[in-house]
Amino acid sequence: MKKVGIIGAGISGLYLANIFKNHPEFSYKIFEKKRNFNFSKGYGIQLSVNSIKLLNKIGFKNLPASEIFFPSKVNFFQSNNSKKICDIDLNQFNDNLNRYTTTRRSTLLKFLLENIPQDKIKFNTSLSHLDYSNDITVHFLDKSKENFDFLVIADGVFSQSKLIISEDSIKPKFNNSIALRGKLNKYYDNNISVFMGSDFHYVIYPVNQNNEHNFIAIFKKKLTELELNNEINLQSEAFINFLKEILFNNSSINLENLTEIQAFPIYVSKSLPPINKKNIFYSGDALFAFPPSFAQGASQSIETAQEIFDSITSESNNLYKNRVNRINSINWRSKINSFAFHLSNPINVFIRNIILKYISKNKIFLRNYLGKIYRN
Repeated sequence: MKKVGIIGAGISGLYLANIFKNHPEFSYKIFEKKRNFNFSKGYGIQLSVNSIKLLNKIGFKNLPASEIFFPSKVNFFQSNNSKKICDIDLNQFNDNLNRYTTTRRSTLLKFLLENIPQDKIKFNTSLSHLDYSNDITVHFLDKSKENFDFLVIADGVFSQSKLIISEDSIKPKFNNSIALRGKLNKYYDNNISVFMGSDFHYVIYPVNQNNEHNFIAIFKKKLTELELNNEINLQSEAFINFLKEILFNNSSINLENLTEIQAFPIYVSKSLPPINKKNIFYSGDALFAFPPSFAQGASQSIETAQEIFDSITSESNNLYKNRVNRINSINWRSKINSFAFHLSNPINVFIRNIILKYISKNKIFLRNYLGKIYRN
């Protein structure tokens, strides 16, 4: 029996565990630095068809319909006057069994945890160092150690395990952007709505059938190292009110209906980690963290985990050859979206809107720009 160690109990690590539990030739164990799971925050995620196909194979399709939503369109608006520019039909990327889906992140995590025995997850533990010979001996900060045939690093964008293993100071880069996230009440649109403003945009979408909506705004904002290190200040009422003031002056959103608000800086990957140790894999944001403007973070975490499983079971060395191309493709799309969403010059905005109206109905463009990602 082959032993697999998974560092990190996020979406990628938990999805991978769900696959391994159905293959008795493997045993697995998950190591999580947090003390427990926090399901209190109801922030949303978008899951395109590429990841829904994989999730449905492990039972996601059996979730109660009330806990998920199937938006049919992405609507684009001018933020300052809520004038609709155009829309993109998401149904063209669906098939009879798999549909573009939105839900709460906590809903997906609970689903992934449902069939994982408690003794398969060890909380409050972090990697200290490892010995790498015929097998992989993992040493933890609590002085314990375990041997594995395969090790998967899936502990997020600030992965300490990656720094230890790569022996390189590969740290994520602040993207000169701040996210303001929350729950929007008394909002009745059943599609994904993208509102574009000057140096910011925000997105609203339903997360279930109970008229609950996720809200996330992305602002261009440079911060000093001191400001970035002061997490308390970023969560302060004064800083959140500063961001809300931008929304108030440049959009028609009713801020009184916005609750559970949290602000945080956005970090992205500068490059891939060195992939030079046999049987050690990176997944999710530990492999590569994208700008959020293409909404592929969760889907790519699932996709990569599946490819890691396929690579292990087939004893293939081609995993990252395909994954690098995929990452580059999504990364440049994310950067293009961010640039287009944040235009401020009125002439550029006018031209952008004309282009959006055209390409939103151009099936060849949509098939290449979105379909190649969504329907993989």
